[in-house]
Amino acid sequence: MIHLHFTATDLTRVRFAASPLTETVASLRTLAAAGRGGHLHRPWIARFAERTSRLREHDLDLLRALVRPAGYIPDFLLPPPSRRSSTFGDALAQVADTDPEIVARELAHLAAHRAAQHGPGHEERRTLLQALVRRPDAGIGPVTEALDAYHRVAIAPDWPRIDALLNDDIAYRLDALAEGGVDRMMTNLHPSVTFADQTLRIAKYYEGHADCGGRGLLLVPCAFAWPDVLVRTAQPESPSVSYSPRGLGRLWEKHPEQTSSALAGVLGQTRAALLTQLDLPMSTSQAATQMALAAPTLSVHLQALRAAGLLTSRRAGRQVLYSRTDLGDRLLTEAGRQPTP
Repeated sequence: MIHLHFTATDLTRVRFAASPLTETVASLRTLAAAGRGGHLHRPWIARFAERTSRLREHDLDLLRALVRPAGYIPDFLLPPPSRRSSTFGDALAQVADTDPEIVARELAHLAAHRAAQHGPGHEERRTLLQALVRRPDAGIGPVTEALDAYHRVAIAPDWPRIDALLNDDIAYRLDALAEGGVDRMMTNLHPSVTFADQTLRIAKYYEGHADCGGRGLLLVPCAFAWPDVLVRTAQPESPSVSYSPRGLGRLWEKHPEQTSSALAGVLGQTRAALLTQLDLPMSTSQAATQMALAAPTLSVHLQALRAAGLLTSRRAGRQVLYSRTDLGDRLLTEAGRQPTP
């Protein structure tokens, strides 16, 4: 059990962020568990298997040595995002700027970590990690190159939907914070997380205590953290907790390649397809990427659907997020019941 102890100041410094790098690193752990049955991310695992040939085998070997199925993940791989929404490039630059002495120390710890090194191939992984430690840059160069290549193949194609899910969760948590304070917001963060007496308790295989010490807490919803919770307390910045966002089961839901011809006849093919996609709240740019349309063109369709009462919008930071209304849901449901020629 990990205990994170809060002061009154810490409670005023709780913030959220979505991190494409956290998703990238956590997804490597998901791949390591791919052989287990009934996996929530199985559709993504299957898609990734089709793309694996685009990656160099030694990059995958390196990343598999860095992110094990369980146990310690080096902290330098998960730098805390500086703002609510950041790009993968920004986060990768943070990794590249890490002090090589810190990286070497964390890699040496990983090589000797009992839980992380459980299973076959330990000697090969230790040899690989020790070779990185001996480099002047402690391996930061090859690590960032491998992460970049892996992200482009594994995460970037699905990032619009992942990002939409993360921001939907953040909006929900902020609403709960506004209505009932930190207690309400923390109540259903994750089954293994409880909050009482100004202490956040996270069920883990080891015992630990950490004081937030006025630094606050960074909460990072992460689709690929499921079913675990990732905790970082060692960095000088605020401690961070990565947890599974609400509605995770919607992430890999299939959307029909062709919308109902009857619905398309009324709304038009583009607007009918757009309505189908917006089961998750998306910004104009996210939806444009998903639909492969220019943002100004898509904005016209979004406004038309909103004016018809089929979409609703809300502001989240600098973005406006659009999602289907109950009327839009019912319209799709009824259209789906009609025979398609």
